[in-house]
Amino acid sequence: MPILLLFVVLPIVELVVIGEVQDVIGWGWTLLLLFGDGLIGAVLVHSQSRRAWDNFRTALADRRWPGDEVAQGALVLVGGALVVTPGFVTDTVGLLCLLPISRRAIAAGIRRRLMPIQGFGSGTDSRRERGRDSRRGETLGVEVVSVEVDDEDRDSSSDPDGPTP
Repeated sequence: MPILLLFVVLPIVELVVIGEVQDVIGWGWTLLLLFGDGLIGAVLVHSQSRRAWDNFRTALADRRWPGDEVAQGALVLVGGALVVTPGFVTDTVGLLCLLPISRRAIAAGIRRRLMPIQGFGSGTDSRRERGRDSRRGETLGVEVVSVEVDDEDRDSSSDPDGPTP
């Protein structure tokens, strides 16, 4: 239902905003502004989609999980669709999705909102933090042992008969 409202309410809002802008600057300037807005958005879509793709490939080459890069790439797609849609409201939201600074902030907000749903903590795997085996869900008992070797032990360990107890 909310998506249906979006398709009904958004065009009405766009028409009202375009009408208000037209009242202030006139039809010619309004049309020129809408056209220029779309043109600038198309240039931004081209450059930012290339940057998002390069960041994604770099994350894969570095063997990092590209979650943030995927989110930013999706925002570039959404922003591109909104920018080419005629209207000032969609252009504004689209530009926010396309500009790197606001896109990173939006992606971080989405990540913070989705982390609790996925069962993750503050950006790290909470199963790992709790010491859980992800395959079986059981807690593992782990003991960390620290071994210090001094020079005498090192000399005796090089003995072919082995170290003396």
